[in-house]
Amino acid sequence: MLIYVIRHGQTDWNAEARLQGQKNIPLNDVGRGQASSNGETLAGILGTEAAGYDYVVSPLSRARETMERIRDAIGLPRDNYRIDDRLMEISFGAWEGSTLKELKAHTPERVAARKTAKWDFIPPGEDAESYEILSWRVGSWLLSVDRPTVCVSHGGVIRSLFRLVGDTPKEEAAEIAIPQDRILKVDRDRRIIAWI
Repeated sequence: MLIYVIRHGQTDWNAEARLQGQKNIPLNDVGRGQASSNGETLAGILGTEAAGYDYVVSPLSRARETMERIRDAIGLPRDNYRIDDRLMEISFGAWEGSTLKELKAHTPERVAARKTAKWDFIPPGEDAESYEILSWRVGSWLLSVDRPTVCVSHGGVIRSLFRLVGDTPKEEAAEIAIPQDRILKVDRDRRIIAWI
């Protein structure tokens, strides 16, 4: 079961190293270019089979705009895709909108605790999640995939896929750099995951 996973394009908060989480932050010009370029790359990979794929996306606007630009580049109707809430980014709770540098100035002990056990750390805030909690909903989505799929989501979701499919150790998975200008190829059944 092949799944092509793409992280949304860059936003201003990405460029500023702010924890976006589930805030709706739009793509910037760099991000729009990344999305279109990934669409061109994917068009070359999928060719005439592109229309037969399922297209699914996080509900956050940066992911949806990325998907629409990808579909434009492939030559498919831009708004013919599904939204799945399980693909939403990790919630950083009360930390959303802050940089780690800003947080370190106010709560250095919490930032240090996160650095020690990032996969299992839950930031403050009622709706905050750890990467472990995020991986439960990503795992539920992964099990529901029943045909070749193109997915646009977020860095935390992709880290969860490395853990779930590639069996990457949790602290390594929590630190993997997730580029916004590459495509991740996931073979769920053969448990292969690689950047292309």
